[in-house]
Parts: sequence; C-alpha cells; structure tokens
Amino acid sequence: MIQMAEITQGAYRNDELSDELLRELYGLMVLTRTFDSQAVNLQRQGRIGFYVPSEGEEAAEIGSIMALGPDDWILPDYRASGVMIGRGMSLESMLAQLMANSEDRSKGRSMPSHWGCRDLKIVSPSSPLCTQLPHAVGIGLGAKMKGDRICTMTYFGDGGTSSNDFHSAMNFAAVFKTPTVFFCRNNGYAISVPLSKQTATPSLVVKASAYAMEGVQVDGNDVLAVYSATKRAVERARGGGGPTFIEAVTYRIGPHSTSDDPSKYRDDAEVQQMRSNDPIGRFREYLGERGIWTGEDESNLRKITLERVKEAITRAERVPKPEIKTIFEDVYAETTHSLENDAAELQEEVEGGR
Repeated sequence: MIQMAEITQGAYRNDELSDELLRELYGLMVLTRTFDSQAVNLQRQGRIGFYVPSEGEEAAEIGSIMALGPDDWILPDYRASGVMIGRGMSLESMLAQLMANSEDRSKGRSMPSHWGCRDLKIVSPSSPLCTQLPHAVGIGLGAKMKGDRICTMTYFGDGGTSSNDFHSAMNFAAVFKTPTVFFCRNNGYAISVPLSKQTATPSLVVKASAYAMEGVQVDGNDVLAVYSATKRAVERARGGGGPTFIEAVTYRIGPHSTSDDPSKYRDDAEVQQMRSNDPIGRFREYLGERGIWTGEDESNLRKITLERVKEAITRAERVPKPEIKTIFEDVYAETTHSLENDAAELQEEVEGGR
C-alpha cells in the first residue's frame, strides 16, 4: 500500500508532458521565488508586517497544485504562496492580503499569508496546526454524498503530523473513503524542531499504514515527481479509491517566517549543502538537457518576472486601507440598527480626531 520509492524525472522523458507545460511549471516556480524574495524585502523594510516564505519548496507547491482541476477544493496552510500562484490568484490579490488594503477579500481581518478565494475554491487557512484537515475531509465527504467527482487537497508541514487534527482527519478519511489528498511538505523542521525530535518513525509516510490508507513518499524537490504522484492521487480520489497521504521530502531554505531566526537552531553549513539540491536549479538543468530552455530564456524570464512583481507591489501600495466601517460588516446577514449606530459613532469619532 505504501510506496516508499521516489518517483524520478525519468518518468517523463517519454514526452508525456508537453514542452509548453514544462515551461509553464518552471515559470511558476520562478515567479513563486521572486514573489517570496520581494515579500521578505517588504517586511524587512516595514512595508508589510509579516510573511511566511516558501524558498526551497517551490517544486512541492507548484507540482502539486498544477495536478488539480478547477472544480477541486484546496485547503492550504500558511506556507502557500506557490499554491496561490499556481492556482491563478493574482499577485495584486496576494499583496492586498499582505497589506490589508481595501481590495483584500478578508478586509484586513486575517493574519498575513492566510489567503483564500471562493472563486478559486481556496478555503482560507487558520494559524493553528492542521485545523484545515478535518475541513478538507468534511468537504470531501459532502462531495462524495452528492456524487460530485471532485477531490479535496489539503496542505501541511511535517510538524502538523503531531497534531490531534491530523490523526482525526486521517482516520475519518480512511474509514469513509473520502476523496481527500493529504499533502505533507516535509521540510525538515517544525519551526525550530527537527524531524528526528518529533517522530520516532523513519519517515512520515509510514503513518498512512496505521489508517490503511494509500501512502506515497516523493522527492519534493523534483517538480515532475510531485506532479506525477499528486496526479495519480487526485485521479484515484475522484474515481472512488479513497484518500492518499503524500509525503514530499523537501527543505526549507529560508526561515519559518519573517519572525524567525533559523541560525538559532540550525547550522548555516547545512543550509548551504541543501542549496545544492535547489528545485529550481534542478528543473532548469533538466529543461536545458531536453533542449527547450536556453540562457537567453532564463535571462528574459528573470527580468520579466521581477518587473511583474514590482509593478504589482507599486499598484498594491496605492490602494487605500479599508474604511473603518467595514469592521461592522459581515457580522449578520442584515446589519442591525445597533451596529449601524455603533458604526456611525465610530466614524464620527475617527473623523473628529483627524
């Protein structure tokens, strides 16, 4: 039931995937990293308050999200910039959420890096570990009862496998055979806690066997391996085969968040060694070997991508903050007279203090 062997890029050397899709995957990975670096710069400059980077995990995020269909539901965690980009969320929408401006769907009420979008079938995450997993199972069960041929995919890190919600969701999904894909990015650390101090098992994927669930361990730095493993899990879920647990073994190059100092708990030599397995560099080399990517292509992509992100930042910073009255909205289906009075009183007080 558990597939421990890594899936390699060789699975696609038979031209199963088009050159166009391969270039698209690479472009999305580069866009994810570029957005990441610029978002971290914004936080360091005091232009946003907080950010959760994905550097080093681009293959896991892009390879998995691109395997889904438009009707499938995504329940991410807070390390999901690549998931948002791959799903089609605009950079402006992502920045609006980070800046809590008036174009933010959550109207500035949500923690930064907690993206959601009903139109894209992305459920907003919360900060506590793995609370999104039971939700993913519930949505999957509902879809199964209705006869909808969709799947739900939920994302979490290696630290999440020690949470109560992880075990509850895995057990329920296995018993009721919900069309759910559990996608775990094993990046080596649960904030500051290394995997060796979190679990006694030799891997995380072995936990699937406790629930009689399909389990796959994959090289999370190989975008094609991730795409292949996720595609199979998604098709299995849609076909009534039940849930799958995917462990994508990768590495978190950057900090846990912009509030974290990883030098306190890991050696820089370890990070530099892991950079040699960088997913973007690996995939770029493969595209070059395949003859569909050149140095000029690389230079043009990097230039265009950086310009695109910087232009989105400029536009987002021009958007005003939400009006103060919005804190009274979305409380009831119809605003009560009392809330209207409170809103008017607050607005008058704010204007009087200017």
